[in-house]
Amino acid sequence: MKLSPGKRKRLESVSDSRGVIGALAIDQRDALRSLFSAELRIEKQAVPREQLEEFKSIVVRALSPHASAVLLEPEYGLRAAGQRAASSGLLSGYDTNVPGRLPRLLEGWSVRRLVEAGAHCIKVLLYYALSDTPEIMDRKRAWVERVGRECAGCDAPFFLEIVPYQAGVDERSPVFARCKPSILTSAMQEFSQPRYCVDVLKVGVPVTMAYVQGSSASDGTFVHSRTDALELFRRAAEVTGKPFLFLSAGVSNRVFNEALELASEAGVHFCGVLCGRATWKDGVGVFARDGAEAIQKWLETDGVQNIRAVNANLKHATPWSEKYPADE
Repeated sequence: MKLSPGKRKRLESVSDSRGVIGALAIDQRDALRSLFSAELRIEKQAVPREQLEEFKSIVVRALSPHASAVLLEPEYGLRAAGQRAASSGLLSGYDTNVPGRLPRLLEGWSVRRLVEAGAHCIKVLLYYALSDTPEIMDRKRAWVERVGRECAGCDAPFFLEIVPYQAGVDERSPVFARCKPSILTSAMQEFSQPRYCVDVLKVGVPVTMAYVQGSSASDGTFVHSRTDALELFRRAAEVTGKPFLFLSAGVSNRVFNEALELASEAGVHFCGVLCGRATWKDGVGVFARDGAEAIQKWLETDGVQNIRAVNANLKHATPWSEKYPADE
């Protein structure tokens, strides 16, 4: 596969010296509102915008020196984007979602405008289900094609985040844990096709760690043995020729690190992580209860410890350039 010089340069901007991506994700909007809502005991929409913006800014200032890049969105993240460490690149996402899990882009933004605002790379999120009707599936595929072409036109690397689901199935249930690997593997294979212009896939691990035997997240209900889980990691990796990185999907820091250890044991060539809540989620309560000074102290200790633990598990990650070798 080939990568344009412009895209290569921008991918280098969000990678470490090895070409591995160890990025901090704090592009959450509704999920972050939900965390604040629970802590403040108010409706989600009553959470002050200024509070979300301040929290993002403090997290970025404290943790971006330990990350190769920061993922932010333009709704609440522009202020924080300007406060990242000089060594940290910027990825920007501009997706939202409507009922039916059909994707929709934020009004007033385009790939070009995000690049002009300082973004090195672009990320969008797509919900994907094998239970989707052919019409819905086709609309989603066409949407990814359009975003991919827009990124190609601006020479901006395109990161596609894939979130598996199954209509009518609780995503926290053992039933979903059984079907999740096939949904994710199908999506990774589909969107690796050249027509989509995707440069990097952003995915959750192919198993639900709460149902993997031996995981600290398990309550004793198992869907996959450790051996099964290792094989599912390998199957997902085998279907794509694109570099891919793992997201933390809201699990704890300990559980995410267990998942990365499984990936390493399976020998899959993932190119890094985009880790969000596993790094900073526990700091939301600190900030909501005790304010900016308290969260700053928490981030300097617990937050830094969390991100360093994830970074330590990137020793077995492989550079994205493995899939995009430079021309002779």
